[in-house]
Amino acid sequence: MAQLTVDIGGSPGINCRGYCEYCYFRKVRGVQPLGCRYCLPFKKGCDYCTRGVKEEYSGFKDLKTIADETLANLQTKQGDLSRVTISGGGDPSCYPRFCELIELLGSMDAPLHIGYTSGKGWDDPKIADLLIENGLSEISFTVFATDPELRTKYMHDPTPGASLAILEKLCGAVDVYAAAVVLPGVNDGDVLEDTCRWLQERGAKGLILMRFANNADQGLILGNGPVMETQNVQSAESFRDLITDLSKKFTMKISGTPLWDPELGSPFAIRHEPDLIAKLPRVLRRASVISGSIATPFIGTILSACGSKVPVVPVKKEIACLITADDIRTLDLSVLEPSVIIPGRAFIHDAEAEEILSRDGTKRSVIRGPDMLTADAETSMGMTREQVLEMEMDGFTRLIWTINQFGNE
Repeated sequence: MAQLTVDIGGSPGINCRGYCEYCYFRKVRGVQPLGCRYCLPFKKGCDYCTRGVKEEYSGFKDLKTIADETLANLQTKQGDLSRVTISGGGDPSCYPRFCELIELLGSMDAPLHIGYTSGKGWDDPKIADLLIENGLSEISFTVFATDPELRTKYMHDPTPGASLAILEKLCGAVDVYAAAVVLPGVNDGDVLEDTCRWLQERGAKGLILMRFANNADQGLILGNGPVMETQNVQSAESFRDLITDLSKKFTMKISGTPLWDPELGSPFAIRHEPDLIAKLPRVLRRASVISGSIATPFIGTILSACGSKVPVVPVKKEIACLITADDIRTLDLSVLEPSVIIPGRAFIHDAEAEEILSRDGTKRSVIRGPDMLTADAETSMGMTREQVLEMEMDGFTRLIWTINQFGNE
Protein backbone atom coordinates (compact mmCIF):
# COMPACT_ATOMS: atom_id res chain seq x y z
CA MET A 1 0.00 0.00 0.00
CA ALA A 2 1.32 3.44 -0.95
CA GLN A 3 0.79 6.88 0.57
CA LEU A 4 0.86 10.19 -1.29
CA THR A 5 1.51 13.67 0.10
CA VAL A 6 0.12 16.65 -1.82
CA ASP A 7 2.00 19.87 -1.01
CA ILE A 8 -0.15 22.93 -1.73
CA GLY A 9 2.53 25.46 -0.69
CA GLY A 10 1.68 28.65 1.14
CA SER A 11 3.22 30.48 4.10
CA PRO A 12 2.15 30.99 7.74
CA GLY A 13 0.51 34.34 8.37
CA ILE A 14 0.09 35.02 4.64
CA ASN A 15 -1.95 32.09 3.36
CA CYS A 16 -4.08 31.54 6.45
CA ARG A 17 -6.08 34.77 6.86
CA GLY A 18 -3.43 36.13 9.19
CA TYR A 19 -1.49 34.86 12.18
CA CYS A 20 -3.31 33.56 15.22
CA GLU A 21 -2.30 35.58 18.28
CA TYR A 22 -0.26 32.66 19.67
CA CYS A 23 1.27 31.46 16.40
CA TYR A 24 4.83 30.14 16.60
CA PHE A 25 5.69 31.98 13.37
CA ARG A 26 4.61 35.44 14.51
CA LYS A 27 7.37 38.07 14.75
CA VAL A 28 9.91 35.90 12.92
CA ARG A 29 12.97 37.98 12.14
CA GLY A 30 15.53 37.51 9.38
CA VAL A 31 17.55 34.91 11.30
CA GLN A 32 20.80 33.60 9.89
CA PRO A 33 21.08 29.92 8.81
CA LEU A 34 20.97 27.71 11.89
CA GLY A 35 22.77 24.68 10.53
CA CYS A 36 21.26 21.19 10.49
CA ARG A 37 21.72 17.55 9.45
CA TYR A 38 21.18 18.42 5.78
CA CYS A 39 23.98 21.00 5.52
CA LEU A 40 27.13 20.19 3.59
CA PRO A 41 30.12 19.47 5.87
CA PHE A 42 31.94 22.62 4.73
CA LYS A 43 28.98 25.01 4.64
CA LYS A 44 26.58 26.13 7.35
CA GLY A 45 23.14 26.70 5.88
CA CYS A 46 20.94 24.86 3.42
CA ASP A 47 17.41 25.25 2.09
CA TYR A 48 15.94 23.41 5.08
CA CYS A 49 17.53 25.45 7.89
CA THR A 50 17.20 28.81 6.13
CA ARG A 51 13.82 28.66 4.40
CA GLY A 52 12.13 25.38 5.30
CA VAL A 53 12.27 25.86 9.08
CA LYS A 54 10.36 29.13 8.65
CA GLU A 55 7.98 27.50 6.14
CA GLU A 56 8.89 30.36 3.85
CA TYR A 57 7.21 29.69 0.51
CA SER A 58 6.23 32.08 -2.27
CA GLY A 59 2.53 31.35 -1.87
CA PHE A 60 -0.03 28.70 -2.68
CA LYS A 61 0.70 26.65 -5.77
CA ASP A 62 -1.80 26.93 -8.58
CA LEU A 63 -4.12 23.98 -9.12
CA LYS A 64 -2.49 22.91 -12.39
CA THR A 65 0.93 22.70 -10.70
CA ILE A 66 -0.53 20.59 -7.89
CA ALA A 67 -2.24 18.31 -10.42
CA ASP A 68 0.98 17.88 -12.43
CA GLU A 69 3.06 17.16 -9.32
CA THR A 70 0.47 14.71 -8.02
CA LEU A 71 0.43 12.82 -11.33
CA ALA A 72 4.23 12.69 -11.38
CA ASN A 73 4.36 11.40 -7.80
CA LEU A 74 1.67 8.83 -8.53
CA GLN A 75 3.82 7.34 -11.24
CA THR A 76 6.52 6.56 -8.67
CA LYS A 77 4.13 4.66 -6.38
CA GLN A 78 3.45 0.95 -6.49
CA GLY A 79 0.26 -0.72 -5.35
CA ASP A 80 -3.02 0.82 -4.28
CA LEU A 81 -3.05 4.16 -2.51
CA SER A 82 -3.92 3.85 1.18
CA ARG A 83 -3.91 7.58 1.92
CA VAL A 84 -3.62 10.98 0.24
CA THR A 85 -2.43 13.67 2.67
CA ILE A 86 -2.86 17.39 1.99
CA SER A 87 -0.13 19.53 3.54
CA GLY A 88 1.65 22.84 3.04
CA GLY A 89 2.96 25.96 4.72
CA GLY A 90 -0.42 27.67 4.36
CA ASP A 91 -3.77 26.55 5.75
CA PRO A 92 -5.61 24.23 3.31
CA SER A 93 -8.94 25.78 4.29
CA CYS A 94 -7.67 29.05 2.80
CA TYR A 95 -6.63 27.56 -0.53
CA PRO A 96 -8.47 29.69 -3.14
CA ARG A 97 -9.60 26.72 -5.25
CA PHE A 98 -10.20 24.39 -2.34
CA CYS A 99 -13.39 22.78 -3.67
CA GLU A 100 -11.75 21.96 -7.00
CA LEU A 101 -8.70 20.60 -5.20
CA ILE A 102 -10.82 18.25 -3.09
CA GLU A 103 -12.80 17.05 -6.10
CA LEU A 104 -9.54 16.41 -7.97
CA LEU A 105 -8.02 14.40 -5.15
CA GLY A 106 -11.33 12.70 -4.37
CA SER A 107 -11.38 11.28 -7.91
CA MET A 108 -8.38 9.12 -6.95
CA ASP A 109 -10.67 6.95 -4.78
CA ALA A 110 -8.23 6.93 -1.85
CA PRO A 111 -8.92 8.11 1.71
CA LEU A 112 -8.08 11.80 2.11
CA HIS A 113 -6.26 13.16 5.13
CA ILE A 114 -5.85 16.85 5.96
CA GLY A 115 -2.75 17.08 8.12
CA TYR A 116 -3.64 20.47 9.57
CA THR A 117 -6.26 23.16 9.23
CA SER A 118 -7.60 25.94 11.42
CA GLY A 119 -10.87 26.04 9.49
CA LYS A 120 -10.53 29.85 9.26
CA GLY A 121 -10.85 29.76 5.49
CA TRP A 122 -14.21 27.96 5.46
CA ASP A 123 -17.20 30.28 5.48
CA ASP A 124 -19.83 27.84 4.19
CA PRO A 125 -20.94 24.85 6.33
CA LYS A 126 -21.59 22.91 3.10
CA ILE A 127 -17.81 22.37 2.88
CA ALA A 128 -18.29 19.49 5.33
CA ASP A 129 -20.53 17.67 2.84
CA LEU A 130 -17.99 18.20 0.06
CA LEU A 131 -15.22 16.70 2.18
CA ILE A 132 -17.26 13.70 3.25
CA GLU A 133 -18.50 12.99 -0.29
CA ASN A 134 -14.93 13.06 -1.63
CA GLY A 135 -13.53 10.54 0.81
CA LEU A 136 -12.12 12.52 3.71
CA SER A 137 -11.20 9.97 6.37
CA GLU A 138 -9.10 11.96 8.85
CA ILE A 139 -8.48 15.60 9.71
CA SER A 140 -6.44 17.50 12.28
CA PHE A 141 -8.47 20.58 13.16
CA THR A 142 -7.20 23.42 15.34
CA VAL A 143 -10.17 24.39 17.47
CA PHE A 144 -8.52 26.54 20.20
CA ALA A 145 -11.94 26.76 21.89
CA THR A 146 -15.51 26.06 20.93
CA ASP A 147 -16.42 29.53 22.17
CA PRO A 148 -16.91 31.51 18.91
CA GLU A 149 -15.82 34.77 20.52
CA LEU A 150 -12.50 33.29 21.59
CA ARG A 151 -11.91 31.91 18.09
CA THR A 152 -12.56 35.37 16.69
CA LYS A 153 -10.31 37.17 19.18
CA TYR A 154 -7.35 34.79 19.27
CA MET A 155 -7.54 32.99 15.91
CA HIS A 156 -8.98 35.90 13.92
CA ASP A 157 -11.59 33.59 12.47
CA PRO A 158 -14.06 35.82 10.58
CA THR A 159 -16.80 33.17 10.56
CA PRO A 160 -16.35 31.03 13.69
CA GLY A 161 -19.93 29.74 13.53
CA ALA A 162 -19.36 28.22 10.10
CA SER A 163 -16.00 26.74 11.14
CA LEU A 164 -17.54 25.08 14.20
CA ALA A 165 -20.53 23.82 12.19
CA ILE A 166 -18.14 22.14 9.76
CA LEU A 167 -16.14 20.66 12.62
CA GLU A 168 -19.32 19.37 14.25
CA LYS A 169 -20.46 17.57 11.09
CA LEU A 170 -17.03 16.11 10.44
CA CYS A 171 -16.86 14.77 14.01
CA GLY A 172 -19.84 12.59 13.26
CA ALA A 173 -18.54 11.28 9.93
CA VAL A 174 -14.72 11.00 9.91
CA ASP A 175 -11.79 10.67 12.31
CA VAL A 176 -11.33 14.13 13.79
CA TYR A 177 -8.31 14.96 15.94
CA ALA A 178 -8.82 18.41 17.36
CA ALA A 179 -5.93 20.54 18.56
CA ALA A 180 -5.54 23.55 20.81
CA VAL A 181 -2.68 25.67 22.06
CA VAL A 182 -3.40 26.30 25.74
CA LEU A 183 -3.15 29.92 26.88
CA PRO A 184 -3.42 30.03 30.70
CA GLY A 185 -6.23 32.32 31.74
CA VAL A 186 -7.75 32.34 28.25
CA ASN A 187 -8.84 28.90 27.02
CA ASP A 188 -7.96 26.70 29.99
CA GLY A 189 -10.08 25.94 33.07
CA ASP A 190 -13.84 25.83 32.49
CA VAL A 191 -13.40 26.95 28.87
CA LEU A 192 -11.15 23.98 28.15
CA GLU A 193 -13.51 21.55 29.85
CA ASP A 194 -16.39 22.95 27.79
CA THR A 195 -14.32 22.44 24.65
CA CYS A 196 -13.52 18.86 25.64
CA ARG A 197 -17.17 18.14 26.40
CA TRP A 198 -18.32 19.65 23.08
CA LEU A 199 -15.83 17.57 21.10
CA GLN A 200 -16.54 14.36 22.97
CA GLU A 201 -20.32 14.67 22.61
CA ARG A 202 -19.95 15.16 18.84
CA GLY A 203 -17.66 12.20 18.34
CA ALA A 204 -14.12 13.56 17.98
CA LYS A 205 -11.47 10.86 18.23
CA GLY A 206 -9.17 12.92 20.36
CA LEU A 207 -7.80 16.29 21.41
CA ILE A 208 -4.13 17.21 21.26
CA LEU A 209 -3.24 20.04 23.63
CA MET A 210 -0.07 22.04 22.98
CA ARG A 211 1.65 24.07 25.65
CA PHE A 212 2.16 27.65 24.53
CA ALA A 213 5.81 28.60 23.92
CA ASN A 214 6.85 32.21 24.45
CA ASN A 215 10.65 32.28 24.71
CA ALA A 216 13.81 30.64 23.42
CA ASP A 217 14.14 28.05 26.20
CA GLN A 218 10.64 26.77 25.40
CA GLY A 219 11.48 26.32 21.72
CA LEU A 220 11.39 29.62 19.85
CA ILE A 221 14.41 29.48 17.53
CA LEU A 222 13.55 32.16 14.96
CA GLY A 223 14.31 35.24 17.03
CA ASN A 224 10.62 35.84 17.60
CA GLY A 225 10.05 35.66 21.32
CA PRO A 226 8.05 36.68 23.18
CA VAL A 227 5.15 35.95 20.82
CA MET A 228 2.66 37.45 23.31
CA GLU A 229 4.25 40.00 25.63
CA THR A 230 2.14 39.48 28.77
CA GLN A 231 0.94 35.88 28.32
CA ASN A 232 1.79 33.42 31.09
CA VAL A 233 3.25 30.02 30.23
CA GLN A 234 2.79 26.78 32.14
CA SER A 235 5.71 24.70 33.27
CA ALA A 236 6.05 21.32 31.59
CA GLU A 237 5.11 19.62 34.86
CA SER A 238 1.98 21.75 35.35
CA PHE A 239 0.97 21.07 31.77
CA ARG A 240 1.46 17.32 32.25
CA ASP A 241 -0.79 17.44 35.34
CA LEU A 242 -3.45 19.29 33.32
CA ILE A 243 -3.44 16.49 30.72
CA THR A 244 -3.68 13.86 33.45
CA ASP A 245 -6.67 15.55 35.09
CA LEU A 246 -8.56 16.01 31.82
CA SER A 247 -7.96 12.43 30.73
CA LYS A 248 -9.68 11.25 33.93
CA LYS A 249 -12.74 13.41 33.25
CA PHE A 250 -13.33 12.47 29.61
CA THR A 251 -13.42 9.22 27.66
CA MET A 252 -12.15 10.89 24.49
CA LYS A 253 -8.40 10.55 24.13
CA ILE A 254 -6.61 13.64 25.41
CA SER A 255 -2.86 14.02 25.15
CA GLY A 256 -0.37 16.85 25.29
CA THR A 257 2.92 18.03 23.91
CA PRO A 258 5.62 18.27 25.21
CA LEU A 259 4.03 16.06 27.90
CA TRP A 260 2.19 13.63 27.76
CA ASP A 261 -0.05 10.73 26.54
CA PRO A 262 -1.71 9.17 29.63
CA GLU A 263 -3.23 6.31 27.63
CA LEU A 264 0.08 5.12 26.21
CA GLY A 265 2.51 6.35 28.86
CA SER A 266 4.59 8.20 26.30
CA PRO A 267 6.91 9.92 25.78
CA PHE A 268 9.40 7.23 26.83
CA ALA A 269 6.79 4.59 27.67
CA ILE A 270 9.58 2.00 27.60
CA ARG A 271 10.84 3.17 30.98
CA HIS A 272 7.92 1.23 32.51
CA GLU A 273 8.84 -1.96 30.61
CA PRO A 274 11.88 -3.57 32.27
CA ASP A 275 11.55 -6.69 30.09
CA LEU A 276 11.92 -4.57 26.95
CA ILE A 277 14.79 -2.54 28.38
CA ALA A 278 16.55 -5.83 29.10
CA LYS A 279 16.37 -6.61 25.36
CA LEU A 280 18.20 -3.42 24.40
CA PRO A 281 21.93 -3.63 23.62
CA ARG A 282 24.29 -2.98 26.53
CA VAL A 283 26.21 0.30 26.60
CA LEU A 284 29.85 -0.74 26.27
CA ARG A 285 31.62 2.58 25.70
CA ARG A 286 31.59 6.14 27.02
CA ALA A 287 30.07 9.06 25.16
CA SER A 288 28.23 12.19 26.26
CA VAL A 289 24.63 12.39 25.06
CA ILE A 290 23.20 15.90 24.88
CA SER A 291 19.43 16.41 24.99
CA GLY A 292 16.71 18.89 25.93
CA SER A 293 15.87 19.53 29.57
CA ILE A 294 12.55 17.65 29.39
CA ALA A 295 13.86 14.45 27.78
CA THR A 296 17.18 14.26 29.64
CA PRO A 297 16.01 12.49 32.84
CA PHE A 298 14.03 9.93 30.83
CA ILE A 299 16.91 9.15 28.48
CA GLY A 300 19.34 9.02 31.39
CA THR A 301 17.21 6.48 33.26
CA ILE A 302 16.97 4.18 30.24
CA LEU A 303 20.66 4.38 29.28
CA SER A 304 21.67 3.83 32.90
CA ALA A 305 19.55 0.67 32.96
CA CYS A 306 21.49 -0.47 29.90
CA GLY A 307 24.85 -0.03 31.62
CA SER A 308 25.82 3.55 30.85
CA LYS A 309 28.04 5.26 33.42
CA VAL A 310 27.91 8.67 31.71
CA PRO A 311 25.11 11.09 32.69
CA VAL A 312 23.00 12.56 29.89
CA VAL A 313 23.77 16.29 29.61
CA PRO A 314 20.83 18.72 29.39
CA VAL A 315 20.80 22.12 27.77
CA LYS A 316 18.38 24.81 28.93
CA LYS A 317 16.27 24.38 25.79
CA GLU A 318 13.35 22.13 26.66
CA ILE A 319 12.83 20.48 23.26
CA ALA A 320 15.73 18.37 22.03
CA CYS A 321 15.14 18.70 18.28
CA LEU A 322 15.14 22.52 18.63
CA ILE A 323 18.60 22.73 20.17
CA THR A 324 20.78 25.33 18.44
CA ALA A 325 24.44 26.38 18.64
CA ASP A 326 23.55 28.98 21.28
CA ASP A 327 22.31 26.22 23.59
CA ILE A 328 25.53 24.21 23.60
CA ARG A 329 27.68 27.32 24.11
CA THR A 330 26.52 27.44 27.74
CA LEU A 331 27.49 23.85 28.58
CA ASP A 332 30.18 23.00 31.12
CA LEU A 333 32.77 21.40 28.83
CA SER A 334 34.55 19.72 31.75
CA VAL A 335 31.74 17.15 32.05
CA LEU A 336 31.85 16.12 28.38
CA GLU A 337 33.50 13.01 26.99
CA PRO A 338 35.69 13.19 23.85
CA SER A 339 32.74 11.81 21.87
CA VAL A 340 29.51 13.82 22.02
CA ILE A 341 26.16 12.72 20.56
CA ILE A 342 23.62 15.41 19.72
CA PRO A 343 19.96 14.92 18.70
CA GLY A 344 19.66 13.93 15.06
CA ARG A 345 17.34 16.83 14.23
CA ALA A 346 19.16 19.52 16.24
CA PHE A 347 19.61 22.81 14.37
CA ILE A 348 23.40 22.89 14.59
CA HIS A 349 26.06 22.64 11.90
CA ASP A 350 28.28 19.69 12.76
CA ALA A 351 31.58 21.55 12.22
CA GLU A 352 30.40 24.48 14.34
CA ALA A 353 29.29 22.12 17.11
CA GLU A 354 32.75 20.52 17.19
CA GLU A 355 34.39 23.95 17.35
CA ILE A 356 32.16 25.10 20.21
CA LEU A 357 32.60 21.91 22.23
CA SER A 358 36.39 21.83 21.71
CA ARG A 359 37.13 25.42 22.74
CA ASP A 360 38.65 24.28 26.07
CA GLY A 361 41.51 22.63 24.17
CA THR A 362 40.08 19.08 24.24
CA LYS A 363 39.30 17.87 20.73
CA ARG A 364 35.78 16.45 20.72
CA SER A 365 33.96 14.61 17.97
CA VAL A 366 30.26 15.38 17.44
CA ILE A 367 27.98 12.64 16.13
CA ARG A 368 24.28 12.87 15.37
CA GLY A 369 22.07 10.38 17.14
CA PRO A 370 18.70 9.01 15.95
CA ASP A 371 16.09 11.47 14.69
CA MET A 372 13.51 10.24 17.20
CA LEU A 373 13.70 8.28 20.46
CA THR A 374 10.00 8.46 21.31
CA ALA A 375 6.65 9.80 20.14
CA ASP A 376 5.18 13.11 21.27
CA ALA A 377 1.41 13.59 21.37
CA GLU A 378 1.16 14.74 17.76
CA THR A 379 2.82 11.50 16.68
CA SER A 380 1.32 9.12 19.21
CA MET A 381 -2.31 10.26 18.81
CA GLY A 382 -2.94 7.73 16.05
CA MET A 383 -0.63 5.02 17.40
CA THR A 384 -1.07 2.00 19.63
CA ARG A 385 1.12 1.45 22.68
CA GLU A 386 2.83 -1.41 20.85
CA GLN A 387 3.73 0.93 17.99
CA VAL A 388 5.12 3.54 20.39
CA LEU A 389 7.20 0.91 22.18
CA GLU A 390 8.48 -0.39 18.86
CA MET A 391 9.55 3.15 17.90
CA GLU A 392 11.32 3.57 21.23
CA MET A 393 13.05 0.19 21.00
CA ASP A 394 14.32 1.12 17.55
CA GLY A 395 15.43 4.60 18.62
CA PHE A 396 17.31 3.49 21.72
CA THR A 397 18.89 0.56 19.90
CA ARG A 398 20.26 3.00 17.34
CA LEU A 399 21.42 5.40 20.06
CA ILE A 400 23.28 2.66 21.93
CA TRP A 401 24.85 1.38 18.71
CA THR A 402 26.06 4.95 18.09
CA ILE A 403 27.56 5.16 21.59
CA ASN A 404 29.29 1.80 21.15
CA GLN A 405 30.59 2.69 17.70
CA PHE A 406 31.92 6.18 18.39
CA GLY A 407 32.42 6.21 22.18
CA ASN A 408 35.66 5.71 24.06
CA GLU A 409 36.75 2.66 26.02
